[in-house]
Amino acid sequence: MSTQATEDRILDVLEEDAQASYAEIAERANVSKPTVRKYIRKLEDEGVIVGYSADVDPKKLSSKTIALVGFDVASERYVEATSAIKELDEVEALYSSSGDHMLMAEVRAEDGDSLGEIIKDELLEIDGITAAHPSFLQERLK
Repeated sequence: MSTQATEDRILDVLEEDAQASYAEIAERANVSKPTVRKYIRKLEDEGVIVGYSADVDPKKLSSKTIALVGFDVASERYVEATSAIKELDEVEALYSSSGDHMLMAEVRAEDGDSLGEIIKDELLEIDGITAAHPSFLQERLK
């Protein structure tokens, strides 16, 4: 069995259930617990695994509104703008993108009005951000 195949099976289990115990991962990936421990430590050290998270259904999250916000950024200010966005507590995740916008952020707020204020008063005030395009998440389908 190849090293890559073992890593892939372990990662598949973690992607399905980030809370799976080493014993569960070992059973589902058909390897021993020490093997799971070794590979997870290696993958964390190499930066392949960068964290563990919970997927949230925005419809069931009564106290929060979640939006994906696309940002247009002046190329010469990209690094500084990205750093400033990452510092905001309301930004849950930030991604570079090859699509319509240079950056995509998952932004959480109490409600739509609060989200609009965060965009207007914080995000659009960041030097280099030229436009923000929010899309509100309604229901998790998968």
